[in-house]
Amino acid sequence: MMTVSNSNAPLLDVRNLTIDLPRGADRPHAVEDLTFTLERGEILCVVGESGSGKSMTAHAVMGLLPKAVKVSSGVLRHDGTDVLSLPESDQRALRGGRIAMIFQEPMTALNPLMRVGDQIDEVLRYHTTLDRAARRARVVDLLASVGLPEPDQLRRSYPFRLSGGQRQRVMIAMALAVEPDVLIADEPTTALDVTTQKQILELIRDIQAKRHMGVMFITHDFGVVAEIAHRVAVMQKGKLVEIGPAAEVLNRPQHPYTRQLIAAVPHLIEHREAFGADRKPVLTAEKVCKTFHIGGGFFTPGRTVVAGNQLSLTIRQGETVGLVGESGSGKSTLGRSIVGLIKPDSGRIMFEGVDLLSLSRTAFRPYRRHVQMVFQDPYASLNPRHTVGDIITQGPIAFGEDRGRALEKAKDLLKLVGLDASAAERFPHEFSGGQRQRISIARALALEPKLLIADEPVSALDVSVQAQVLDLLEDLRHRLNLSMLFITHDLRIAAQICDTIAVMQKGSIVEIGPARDVFGNPQHAYTRQLLDAIPGKGWSIPEDVMATGRHGAALRTSA
Repeated sequence: MMTVSNSNAPLLDVRNLTIDLPRGADRPHAVEDLTFTLERGEILCVVGESGSGKSMTAHAVMGLLPKAVKVSSGVLRHDGTDVLSLPESDQRALRGGRIAMIFQEPMTALNPLMRVGDQIDEVLRYHTTLDRAARRARVVDLLASVGLPEPDQLRRSYPFRLSGGQRQRVMIAMALAVEPDVLIADEPTTALDVTTQKQILELIRDIQAKRHMGVMFITHDFGVVAEIAHRVAVMQKGKLVEIGPAAEVLNRPQHPYTRQLIAAVPHLIEHREAFGADRKPVLTAEKVCKTFHIGGGFFTPGRTVVAGNQLSLTIRQGETVGLVGESGSGKSTLGRSIVGLIKPDSGRIMFEGVDLLSLSRTAFRPYRRHVQMVFQDPYASLNPRHTVGDIITQGPIAFGEDRGRALEKAKDLLKLVGLDASAAERFPHEFSGGQRQRISIARALALEPKLLIADEPVSALDVSVQAQVLDLLEDLRHRLNLSMLFITHDLRIAAQICDTIAVMQKGSIVEIGPARDVFGNPQHAYTRQLLDAIPGKGWSIPEDVMATGRHGAALRTSA
């Protein structure tokens, strides 16, 4: 049985925790000799790259470790109770009751076949003695408490009918259902727009303060850390390398790894010169319009979404144009229209004097090699059954190139993007996220395009890997005189790489101009709203850390 609460003990007390990985892993321990505490009313941000052991630590606290992964030593106490020694029945009562978790991707964490209200009700049925009517009222109250509109109606919705921000709010409501005293948030804002991210962070901070919970917030975003953390713990390859008050770690980092991570954080304002207006236009979009008609169900009416409303922009030779805005603003619709994956309703897309929209499917085919795309999720866009060499050579072979020559070219491209030529013989699953994105870039370059469409290419990557990929794209732009449309919702990333910024809102471009002008003196209220929502905007990277640059020794290694 669980022991009685000890109010003097930390909410979480982790001592010398070691978690073993199975044989054949890249290292023996997922977490090694880890020690930290989480106090009541505290937000502890755990920071580190993918594979540092952050999520594995959270899963150990929750009792959700994979079967092949075992705790080999150490102590993990919740409110004075040794969690690891509890029987499974007591661990289940603790999990979701006293300790709750918000997962990174709510679409995979929520059951797609259950209405969201039923999923919250399931938690209440297991952990409380409330009757059906009381549970329904509690579900509505929870949905309202996390700021969701029309909660009584929304509880009957399925997850796929909600936006990303709404799904994340449902996950928070579920985690708070039985008022836990420990909340673990595993990268809950990584894939969200900057304005939605701000709302979720404020929501978590407000709920934490009202309920005096302890929050273990896992992230790789130092802007988020600056926004909400009381203390910061930095992990590298399963080990805790630095821990301390947020102000100390952010402004006076001691460990070289912490300094390198902070140095890799994108700066908002880059002093880029305005791009030469005399450069030859590669592509011009003129008054492009696209409307989607979404069919409804038996109880819900269909709706019309304007994804493109008189969209016009020009991309010149060697220029990077950033297309920024929230999800649903129409950014990806314009990018996919340019590469021919979506057919606009009207307008023109002129590529070197030819209107691509006027061409038949057959006539458009020769132009595909000149306009290539890098997608957001490299694992989903790379065929898992093909080797990397086959993936990169498919395009050139389809356009008549000899297979042997195409393979040699693929190996040269892999070297160009910072990978070994031997990667051509391996499969996508054998690479990290950053390496897979490099492979995607190599594939896009295989046809020697004149224009590259990069659709959120670094949004899911760690800050150091993100810096490497951005540096790679910038280097390729100069070496190959490549033009690029860079689509992102992160204004800090756009500031790093873009010469011109176009801001989209609800299918329209509301502001466009040189990056230094848009960021330094925004004219439109929506642009100012986006800039105001950037997490940690009041924190600046210490000058001595910034002086080390984004190219510390640990960051030069292949991602």
